Amino acid sequence: MEAWTRQVAELAQQNTELAQQNTELAQQNAGLEHQIAELSAKLKWYEEQFRLAQQKRFGASSEKTPPEQLAFDLFNEAEVLATPQGEEPPMEKITYERRKRSGKREPKLEELPIETVTYELGESERVCSCCGGALHEMSTETRNELAIIPPQVKVVRHVRKVYACRRCEREEIRTPIVTAPMPKPVCPGSLASPSSLAYVMTQKYVDSQPLYRQEQQFARLGLTISRQTLANWMIRGAEWLALLYDRMREHLLKQDILHADETTLQVLREPGKAAEPPSYLWLYRTGRTGPPIVLYEYQPTRNGDHARKFLSGFTGYLHVDGYAGYHKVPGVTLVGCWAHARRKFDEALKALPAGASNTETAAHQGRAFCNELFAIERELKDASPEERYAVRLERSKPVVEAYLAWLRKQRSRTLPKSLLGQAIAYSLSQWDKLTAFLQDGRLELDNNRSERSIKPFVIGRKNWLFANTPRGAKASATIYSVIETAKENGLNPFEYLKYLFEQLPQLEDPKDPEALDRRLPWSSELPSICRASGS
Repeated sequence: MEAWTRQVAELAQQNTELAQQNTELAQQNAGLEHQIAELSAKLKWYEEQFRLAQQKRFGASSEKTPPEQLAFDLFNEAEVLATPQGEEPPMEKITYERRKRSGKREPKLEELPIETVTYELGESERVCSCCGGALHEMSTETRNELAIIPPQVKVVRHVRKVYACRRCEREEIRTPIVTAPMPKPVCPGSLASPSSLAYVMTQKYVDSQPLYRQEQQFARLGLTISRQTLANWMIRGAEWLALLYDRMREHLLKQDILHADETTLQVLREPGKAAEPPSYLWLYRTGRTGPPIVLYEYQPTRNGDHARKFLSGFTGYLHVDGYAGYHKVPGVTLVGCWAHARRKFDEALKALPAGASNTETAAHQGRAFCNELFAIERELKDASPEERYAVRLERSKPVVEAYLAWLRKQRSRTLPKSLLGQAIAYSLSQWDKLTAFLQDGRLELDNNRSERSIKPFVIGRKNWLFANTPRGAKASATIYSVIETAKENGLNPFEYLKYLFEQLPQLEDPKDPEALDRRLPWSSELPSICRASGS
């Protein structure tokens, strides 16, 4: 009996030990399963990043939704697919004729200077080879060619004469000296002229030609001029343009709807900072109302205090992307960018494995909500602000509310670090800004206006790469501001810059607001030569 009791106790002890071992193994298994889940999520994230990087490198950059996907989007799939009693829809043949559109080649040629070269027979050759009679002009044959006149460099020598009175000289009376008037130079003590300054600026800031390439171009024209000299010209020219820059900023801050954006800029010799960390070029511009104004500002960091300082005194709506630094700007209502929200879902779709159907995924559904809003906006392109406001409340607001419900539902089903999870988190975190466009019919659905304005700088940056000093970076921001604002107002950048460099040095008070207003890019008093061809 005692032996049997002892065996039972030993078996119970063994069972207890086995239970403990099973518990430990279960805990280990749970830990391994959790680790496997984490590793699987990381692997999926890396695969998404790899596919997205491959697509960005080798695929098309367009974010347009393919037409076949638009036809089966989230909102009209049932209507598109439904047919009476499951029958195939009947086929119909449509034929029509339309007037062929005439090209714009001839009108464009007519806007150019025309040099006519006439070919005719001499008097002795106007004899008929058949009967010997005189030939008369029956008709003409014409062909057009484009002749290119390469740039030419010449020296303009300004000579002004000084006059004195001989009678006063003979009679030893005080001799008055009269000097012929002469325009003041744009850069005293320099070879720079209004046209040369305007040409170099246009080459660099419009056509993205770095100064070292222009140095080589001038050498081929027979002029030896260093890029350092050209850089000095740009800085001295920017000092004149800064007068208009400051005045345009005053007009900008009087608006009640603005757009803002920022991009990187490398400055090599920045005090207290290594060359590698990026500096920033901030962009501020007007919206669809008011005169078109585009202003850039160089700053060494991306701190939101820079936007707060630049926009001091501005109140109203500010279109921005998702950067939190703009929250430091007081007294404004931030308006978010639906193009950024849509882009997040587009990236999630592009990162899907090869062969995966992107018409059935949550990423496609999220993009479909955004597409629906943009489709409504395209219909309202020519509508008045009042009409746009009313239609948005009637049609866009329900889409926005449905999108919010969908986001909340999908958030718990999606891995936060996946591209889809990031797209959902972006829209939710930006919700107040994304829905602000419903408050005013003048507001826009996206901040693409800023992105379009900052693109010329991004393209130029690919060519000249960096700025040497903060002074040069500030000068570039000023020049870009005047040039891009001129382009927005339909001006020819070269002719407008040349006009400014001729006029500004002659002003009695260069800071006179009225005098500067008459020379702003949207002024009606600008000479017609400043207007771009066809504007």
